[in-house]
Amino acid sequence: MTAIRITVTKTAGSAPRDAGTQMLVWADRTEGTIGGGTLEWEAMAQARRMLQAGRKMHQARIPLGPALGQCCGGSVSLVWEEAEAMTTPPARPLWIYGAGHVGRALVHVMAPLPEFAITWVDTHADRFPHTEVTTLVAADPAQAVKHASTDADHLILTYSHEIDLALCHAVLTHGFHSAGLIGSATKWARFRTRLAALGHSHAQISRIACPIGDPSLGKHPAAIALGVATAMISRDNRQTKDRTA
Repeated sequence: MTAIRITVTKTAGSAPRDAGTQMLVWADRTEGTIGGGTLEWEAMAQARRMLQAGRKMHQARIPLGPALGQCCGGSVSLVWEEAEAMTTPPARPLWIYGAGHVGRALVHVMAPLPEFAITWVDTHADRFPHTEVTTLVAADPAQAVKHASTDADHLILTYSHEIDLALCHAVLTHGFHSAGLIGSATKWARFRTRLAALGHSHAQISRIACPIGDPSLGKHPAAIALGVATAMISRDNRQTKDRTA
């Protein structure tokens, strides 16, 4: 059944979501959110009026305070259009190595984020819980790195220091957008020495972040996952703003 896709095309001042945010509205259900409480409620009502009337397109600029009584203080421009699905920008490839406690917590936090397309790697199929992300069983996870694009993000957190080291070596050899390794300062000092012996320069090795997450949040797997996700989203938002500035 055809739906109405609502797209935030422009914002000014304080607004609930950024330009490009979308949602789909059918007569009996919705997918996604443009946020804003009353804004979303009114936008959904408009979409359903369009469905009833057979209208295919509508657009409006909505001042959130004067029109809806919201305290955001900004304005939002919306387009309503007949559609079968949302359009989303290409997701960044994210490779996560290790399906232990931290790996599971990371996937739980990162999988709902549309910015990332996750490939989850481990040595045995029974280490994965039921998941919607792409899983890859590799007896030697380092061999899986060659299948990643050179603009991928990598998070290394397996049950084995030897596997972790081999993955660091493979990632440095292959090329990457970012890489993070779980571990202590002592582990990283030893890895740096061994990676240098494998021929990697100090500058190359320093591109791997270790430890990952926000130490102030603690060492619980969920806390590590929250720290990592926050850092990656903040980084990508900064890079997007830099490109558009």
